[in-house]
Amino acid sequence: MWCRRLAGLFKVPCRLSGSTRHRSPWLLRGRRTVLAPAARWHHTAPESLKCAWQLHGDHLELRYANTLMRFDFVWLRDHCRSASCYNAKTNQRSLDTASVDLGIKPKAVRVDETTLFLTWPDGHVTRYGLEWLVKNSYEGQKQQVMHPRILWNAEIYRQAQVPSVDCRSFLETDEGLKEFLQNFLLYGIAFVENVTPTKEDTEILAERISLIRETIYGRMWYFTSDFSRGDTAYTKLALDRHTDTTYFQEPCGIQVFHCLKHEGTGGRTLLVDGFYAAEQVLRQAPDQFELLSKVPLKHEYVENVGDCHNHMIGVGPVLNVYPWNNELYLIRYNNYDRAVINTVPYDVVHRWYAAHRTLTTELRRPENELWVKLKPGKALFIDNWRVLHGREAFTGYRQLCGCYLTRDDVLNTARLLGLQA
Repeated sequence: MWCRRLAGLFKVPCRLSGSTRHRSPWLLRGRRTVLAPAARWHHTAPESLKCAWQLHGDHLELRYANTLMRFDFVWLRDHCRSASCYNAKTNQRSLDTASVDLGIKPKAVRVDETTLFLTWPDGHVTRYGLEWLVKNSYEGQKQQVMHPRILWNAEIYRQAQVPSVDCRSFLETDEGLKEFLQNFLLYGIAFVENVTPTKEDTEILAERISLIRETIYGRMWYFTSDFSRGDTAYTKLALDRHTDTTYFQEPCGIQVFHCLKHEGTGGRTLLVDGFYAAEQVLRQAPDQFELLSKVPLKHEYVENVGDCHNHMIGVGPVLNVYPWNNELYLIRYNNYDRAVINTVPYDVVHRWYAAHRTLTTELRRPENELWVKLKPGKALFIDNWRVLHGREAFTGYRQLCGCYLTRDDVLNTARLLGLQA
């Protein structure tokens, strides 16, 4: 499935003519091989079948670690990590890609137990570690996930007993910050406890992991039921599950909520793992999953309240996947803000409605709903690209503060702490 590492690597039988005992001496490890016109498998050593390769007219085929990989010759020249082609200090390419001959072919190839060596017509030698090639090949990437996750419904999340992180540990120690980010990356939500219930302290909390993204709602915002903005969220009404800012070309990555005060009843926060629901669609109706990942829609925010005048439009499919491994990375779901469907031809739109209904049914299953009562001192971070949130109706005075964070900065913080993000 798109949410897990794909099982089963390519296994290709060795296509050597005759017994391996009769191979020529030039196939032995460490010897340079001048290219022959006929494609055939070569091995690193007679006693080892761990690595084999053969040349074709425009690419090199390499089998290593049970993975069959194909590398275009231009790609192999472009990604050279020699000192003249790549600056290891800045981790930037020095080679001018546009200067590489599109018809380039290596003059000689040699492979030992760990490294591929390519000699080019001008005498330049490129070296690649075989493990590096597996990791960075198209075939290798298809078998990996970009972002490891644990998909959940309400029971799975409760059984996991994911701990909140204390505010002081979060702010003052790498261990506390890393624990928080690991929880956030795996589940798409994370909590910090014992936060002083002020907007200023919430801002300090948010800045620990990211730059705050300023939007049409400001940088840090107060959130009450005064209808000060042209949005249903600024009322006491219940809100169905949704993701925020679907009307941005790039929806905000992370949302922070901190309830500063509530004098009344109701107002629980609803959380639903959109990726868990999408996986159920993928299992039950893969054709509908594909449709939801390919049909572009407009979402729109039109506001004319007081001094606030905005007209935002964002375009994209409901489900956004990486094309090489079909891994879902963003869900854009908001029935309030979906604009007129005028980007879908008539012979597709009915099938889209059926697919949308299937996804909505999964998102609305009671067993998928995690209800949380936000209280002063407990801040909630939500992955807005994954987890949908909503709210039950409430009475009395309820004040929240919060902000949006830049996704890139959160993931950057996680990577610097050694996490896969």
